[in-house]
Amino acid sequence: MIVGLASPASAITNGSPDGEDHPSVGALIANRPYPDGTWSYCTGTLISPTVFLTAAHCREGKKGTARVAFSSHYKAGDAVYTGRYIPDERYDSDADRYDMAVVVFDSPIAGIKPASLPSKDLLSRMRADGSLKDAKFTPVGYGSLNPSKVKRKMKFVYTDTRSRTSISYQGLTHRWLKLQPDRGDGGTCFGDSGGPNFLGNTDLLVATTISGDDDACKDTNYDYRLDSSPAREFLARFVSLPS
Repeated sequence: MIVGLASPASAITNGSPDGEDHPSVGALIANRPYPDGTWSYCTGTLISPTVFLTAAHCREGKKGTARVAFSSHYKAGDAVYTGRYIPDERYDSDADRYDMAVVVFDSPIAGIKPASLPSKDLLSRMRADGSLKDAKFTPVGYGSLNPSKVKRKMKFVYTDTRSRTSISYQGLTHRWLKLQPDRGDGGTCFGDSGGPNFLGNTDLLVATTISGDDDACKDTNYDYRLDSSPAREFLARFVSLPS
């Protein structure tokens, strides 16, 4: 299941409002409001003054541009920045491969410190030294909180509010960081696609939210590793990367 393909992308569950804790995290803003009056449909992170990282499946139609806002609670009239939307050309929608995109702005975004990116194979090294199994991660995003089932259908409520939670490590593959809500943890759901998973309480962005195992947003999160060679190949076209 790709988080956020058919509806406004995935949202934090069992979380809390982020306020100004992660100002580098922004929302992709639609050209017109959705029927419920909200505007955001995906999440992303500023990784340089002119580059915003999100997911390739967050593209609206065939548009070559995207609109981004960094308000912690977006409302019509807040500052919106328009940039060129550039997906990884290797993206395969059938298998979630290379699900990355950037929005490139003509002018730097003032007053916001970009998030940091990981060094090559950081997560693999953490797995090897044993520190990964007990690590916590902080997903941040906009969208529905705590979905509920109504008449056998899931109900998702969106608020255009940036939220955060904590989630635990489950597994690692060449492409994916798999995170699993543990006792007291939250997770991601429809509305956080493209959004960050920070390592602990740092600003180190190690993976982006892509998909999940269930429609109730309570099972495993699949997050695209940013320390992997395929991800770094794409990112290096737009930003300088730590070695």
